[in-house]
Amino acid sequence: MSNLTNKRVAILATNGFEQSELTGPRDALKQAGLKVDIVSLAPGAIRGWQKKDWGDTVDVDVTIDEAKVENYCALVLPGGQINPDILRTDERAVRFVRQFFDAKKPIGAICHGPWMLVEADVVRGRTVTSWPSVKTDLKNAGAKWVDQEVVVDQGLVTSRKPDDIPAFSSKLIEEISEGKHEERAAA
Repeated sequence: MSNLTNKRVAILATNGFEQSELTGPRDALKQAGLKVDIVSLAPGAIRGWQKKDWGDTVDVDVTIDEAKVENYCALVLPGGQINPDILRTDERAVRFVRQFFDAKKPIGAICHGPWMLVEADVVRGRTVTSWPSVKTDLKNAGAKWVDQEVVVDQGLVTSRKPDDIPAFSSKLIEEISEGKHEERAAA
């Protein structure tokens, strides 16, 4: 594994993110030595969804208008039904996701997070997983959907649900630490 110190990861989220799907990967990334920025549509704080009701707030570090893909080595898209549904209607957020894909940097999306990948039109020909209700959207966008804990396809890391967070976080850290994205970008 390469040194992760001084590498920065963006987590793109807004109100209604599934709390565990933001905090679990965030904490794992930080524990691995990465710096993590919460990127959102507006400054201030965003509120999570905790299973069946509103959860805790998380401070926004950078707004989508200030965020620059070149400042980050990877992107995380937490799920929750509300969060990606709001984000996928915002052209700035969709463009931000597409720029990570075009730069061949790792992208991790969990649960309903892959809706952002559909909107950014980056799943065609890729093998992915998600929450089961997103399956048809992914297939209609040209992806091959599989029901697995975690799937990695050329730097795209996807998982199904909160129970998958440890495997999801581990594979995302592996993609970042092995510098696979740097090799693909140079090719």
